[in-house]
Amino acid sequence: MTPANPTPLWQPDADRIARAQITRFQAWAAERHGAPAEGGYAALHRWSVDELDTFWKAVTEWFDVRFSTPYTRVLGDRSMPGAQWFPGATLNYAEHALRASAARPDEPALLAVDETHEPRPVTWAELRRQVGSLAAELRALGVRPGDRVSAYVPNIPQAVVALLATAAVGGVWTSCAPDFGARSVLDRFQQVEPVVLFTVDGYRYGGKEHDRREIVAELRRELPTLRAVVHIPLLGTDTPEGALEWSDLTSADTEPVFEQVPFDHPLWVLYSSGTTGLPKAIVQSQGGILIEHLKQIGLHCDLGPEDRFFWYTSTGWMMWNFLVSGLLTGTTIVLYDGSPGHPDTGAQWRIAERTGATLFGTSAAYVMACRKAGVRPGRDHDLTRVRCVATTGSPLPPDGFSWLHDEVRDDLWIASVSGGTDVCSCFAGAVPTLPVYIGELQAPCLGTDLQSWDPSGRPVVDEVGELVVTNPMPSMPIRFWNDPDGSRYHDSYFDMYPGVWRHGDWITVTSRGSVVIHGRSDSTLNRQGVRMGSADIYEAVERLPEIKESLVIGIEQPDGGYWMPLFVHLAPGAALDEDLVHRIKRTIREQLSPRHLPDEIIEVPGIPHTLTGKRIEVPVKRLLQGTPLEKAVNPGSIDDLDLLHFYEDLARKRA
Repeated sequence: MTPANPTPLWQPDADRIARAQITRFQAWAAERHGAPAEGGYAALHRWSVDELDTFWKAVTEWFDVRFSTPYTRVLGDRSMPGAQWFPGATLNYAEHALRASAARPDEPALLAVDETHEPRPVTWAELRRQVGSLAAELRALGVRPGDRVSAYVPNIPQAVVALLATAAVGGVWTSCAPDFGARSVLDRFQQVEPVVLFTVDGYRYGGKEHDRREIVAELRRELPTLRAVVHIPLLGTDTPEGALEWSDLTSADTEPVFEQVPFDHPLWVLYSSGTTGLPKAIVQSQGGILIEHLKQIGLHCDLGPEDRFFWYTSTGWMMWNFLVSGLLTGTTIVLYDGSPGHPDTGAQWRIAERTGATLFGTSAAYVMACRKAGVRPGRDHDLTRVRCVATTGSPLPPDGFSWLHDEVRDDLWIASVSGGTDVCSCFAGAVPTLPVYIGELQAPCLGTDLQSWDPSGRPVVDEVGELVVTNPMPSMPIRFWNDPDGSRYHDSYFDMYPGVWRHGDWITVTSRGSVVIHGRSDSTLNRQGVRMGSADIYEAVERLPEIKESLVIGIEQPDGGYWMPLFVHLAPGAALDEDLVHRIKRTIREQLSPRHLPDEIIEVPGIPHTLTGKRIEVPVKRLLQGTPLEKAVNPGSIDDLDLLHFYEDLARKRA
């Protein structure tokens, strides 16, 4: 539990608060829409959830959202699932993403970076021209509103052009990173039946070239709905037979034509990790993403035309879609295609320096890896332009906050954020006008009535509970693909508390209004009625220099007992001897809870992750309970399937 009155690690000064877009928005909304002029962020947030319709109307006005036909109401139906946003309205996401090209045609919209770490700019005018050319070609290929357009491409400018051209014609975008194997890609794309596939011949990662032409050939064979395949020769190979050449489709000087689509028209399909079955195909809308991302990027991230936005991500993770939306606020976005640690662990800091990034987003795991490797970003790089370092993917441990503060800059805004692919946004995280406390997310986001609930559905404060959202958000899925009666969508979020979104995380909402994330509630450690998130264990154990990574599982036994093993992947040269076992247990006992000491500490050759880098706890738990591997996990969703055989063998021995 966090202390009642801790000292903030960082506080914005008066000038920073005054300059923040959220401060100006609050004053404007107070004058125009009855928002509270006093009381700071807490009062604004309360108003945003109590007056949901008025708040979202204000967002569309503040960011000058262009409705080509007007809406009849803000919320036609606010029930969840099934909320109906801005009925009657038509618009286009890509039109808004390219608006800055009128005023700043020769400034960079994109900065593309590969493992040479040399930024290559793409201007707003050039981005708009390529989108116009490709959109016209997609129409010529017969792509109509609602048709799916897929991409097997890395984080390169061509991916952004293809997404925006797809949105411009009213198509539905979906992408996978080229490090995904064929089965993983087909598990996703076969669900949505794309008519066009953009592909690369390969990619570069860790200083090596990875040829993907055989996988592309398999995708072409296994996706019978394809009408066209577009070849992007990243490694310089010839266009395969029957495919179209990227440069041929993007060479015309064509002004883009933006299809005006209903507010809830599908924009893209994202996928859950799919660790225990087919990935959920999550459909989000053009209008819902547009206004949610304008709010999140403009007000919470405080990004505008003078900023440069870098987030380390791949096209297989929702953070890539979020990064592209930086264009909505006229912000230059930084696309990095390469290994996060090449040629050394400090690579991402070097990219932030060379691109002049003002907001640098990364994973909590990368921050902790830098700390362990002794990286000194503030000493070795000029990071004076970096105002904010944001992290997601897993909770940032307290040591991560302290390390960023000490090793980057002591006046650094550190934003640990938490949301999900399910909403392609944040439930809680960055607020430029609030203090930062170690180990905590600053606050719930505007328009998001985030609460922590006990099992009976009562809100709790300063106690661990389920993360719930009690009102609709515009970016919540409009549906899942191939879920005609909506049952899979309903069961994913609304089964426990009818009409209320339950996300599946354990959180604490503090009496100061901040938020602490404890990990997934479906892999919670429950010893003698005392619940603890796995993230709390990892944060404590992985401070020990010998522990590279860990995985903790709690398993209910048939006799009513509870077996809780801790698996540790050791740093090179370390040994799991009696001394290390003793120190691990002492760390957990003293820092967390004597009830949550592991029953066994077991060395493993590695910790398995999803393809987007998250530790897989539930599938390992199922393996240890005796579930066969093919039923416990979707093999195509795992980064190293061989690692799972260890847990399979262990279950066999225990049985």
